[in-house]
This record gives sequence, C-alpha cells and structure tokens, in this order.
Amino acid sequence: MTKNLSKFSKFAWGVLLYNLVVILWGAYVRATGSGAGCGSHWPLCNGDVLPRAPRVDTIIEFAHRISSGLAFLLVLGMLIWARRIYQEKSSVRLAAKWAMILMITESLAGASLVIFHWVAGDTSLGRVIMMGVHLLNTHMLIGAITLTAWWSSKEARYTTRWNKFHWALAIALLLTLIMSMAGAVTALGDTLFPANSLAEGLQQDFSPTAHFIVRLRVLHPFIAIGVGLYITFVAGAIIMETEKGHFVRKLALGLIAIYAVQLLAGLVNLLLLAPVWMQIIHLFLADLTWLALVLLMNEKSKNGN
Repeated sequence: MTKNLSKFSKFAWGVLLYNLVVILWGAYVRATGSGAGCGSHWPLCNGDVLPRAPRVDTIIEFAHRISSGLAFLLVLGMLIWARRIYQEKSSVRLAAKWAMILMITESLAGASLVIFHWVAGDTSLGRVIMMGVHLLNTHMLIGAITLTAWWSSKEARYTTRWNKFHWALAIALLLTLIMSMAGAVTALGDTLFPANSLAEGLQQDFSPTAHFIVRLRVLHPFIAIGVGLYITFVAGAIIMETEKGHFVRKLALGLIAIYAVQLLAGLVNLLLLAPVWMQIIHLFLADLTWLALVLLMNEKSKNGN
C-alpha cells in the first residue's frame, strides 16, 4: 500500500503541474485574442473534429482544448485511483472528488465563453462576469488538486481546530480570490484596450468616457497592495509565534516572498504595458501565492496551533 501511495502522490503532483501549464496556456489564448479560433463551436472546432487548414489562432485555441481535455482525463484518473486505494472517509478521496467536480465546472465555464461568443474582441458584461467566475473556479480547482497531492504525500488529513489565525487566513484566501478576479478584468482590459504608453493608459483608466472594463482596470493595483499588506501582517504574526525551523514558519516566510515578487511582477507588467509573456509570469506568481495560502491554512489547521 505504501508503494501505491507513493506512486499516487507523484501522479497527483504531476496532475497539478500539468494543470498549471494548461492555465497559463489559457492565459496565452486570451492575451493573443485567439479564443475565437474555433468559432462558436464546442467541443468541435469550426464544426470539425480536427480543424482543416487552420489559422494561427485556430491552432492556439485547438491546442488549448486538447490540453484541457487531457487535464480532465488526468483529474478523472486521479479520482478513480484515489477511490481504489483510500478509504471512503479519507481526506484524499474527498479532495480528489472536489477536484473532479471543479474540473467539470471548469470545462463548462470554458465552453460558455465560446458558445456565448465571450472571446476575442468581445467587451460585454457577460464576458467580464464569466472571466471572474472562471478564474474563481480555476483557483478552487488547483487548490483541491494541491490538497489531494499534499495529503497523499504526508498521509495526513484535514482537521477543524481553528483559532484566530485560521480565520485570518480564511479572510486572506477570500481577499486573494477577489484580487485575482480583479486581475482577470485588468488583464482583459489590457488585451482589449491596449495603450501605446503608460501615460496614455492612465489617461484611459481615469477617463469618464472610457469603457467600463478600462475604468475597472485601475482598481487591481490598489487591491493588490491592500491584500499584500494584510497577507504580510497575518504571515508575519504567524512567524512571530512559531518556533524557528517549524514548517509552518517556512511556509509563512515563503508566502511573503512569493507575494513580494508578484507585486514586483505586477509593477513591471504595468511599466511594460502588459506584454503577453509578462502577463503569464504574473498569473503564475498569482497561482503560487494562492497555493501557498492554501497549504499554510491546511498546516495551521492540521497542527491546531
């Protein structure tokens, strides 16, 4: 059984890594305006199983669909494997089950963007709302996969012995989700309404006649700074009351470091007028921040300290 658990843990971590790659590729699809590469057809691409004489945007979008389909199968395989080797009330089975549920809703969210034409140059409110919902679901999905891998690696389970730090971390998780959804709107605005200079971009942001997506874009940096201060305060308090060498302390220090780098990446992204490669790096750091928070929350709950 131990050998099987070790193989399962490696597989679960591989599933997480692969899903992160798929998420970043999805950001590339959005940033390059390739979301309409397969038209409004789903799951077919322009009405065909395999696109004929595809354009570049079709290849980009079709590749994302193929990679997303494989991600679905990997999560399904993880759930089936977990059900075979873990008891019914195992935390690993529960996390794998939620990962599968969230993978289904992730697929539906992605499909809705295509079916309702919320891709490419669309600037509707529906697209903005679905982008936020999609990102929220994505964060929950990778959180569930991470806990599946983490609990299987440490053969641990979640407990509910909370104190003030757990509630503080729960608020941090909620604020991070809000910040990330605001970031999704900002990234969409950078794609749909690009600026030729930083001054022009700021003028767009504060113009009363600007599109609502552009006016919302300015909120993200302020939210990010506020959330960063809160996370630093909470993580710092955890560090102060945790003995040196403890894994929880290392996680808290890592969280602060990752968020600091993320803020720096956000500034660089702003100064460089949001190039595609920088948007992807910024999103990757946002995902790492979220996962560090999830693990810190879990470790505090598990240890009950």
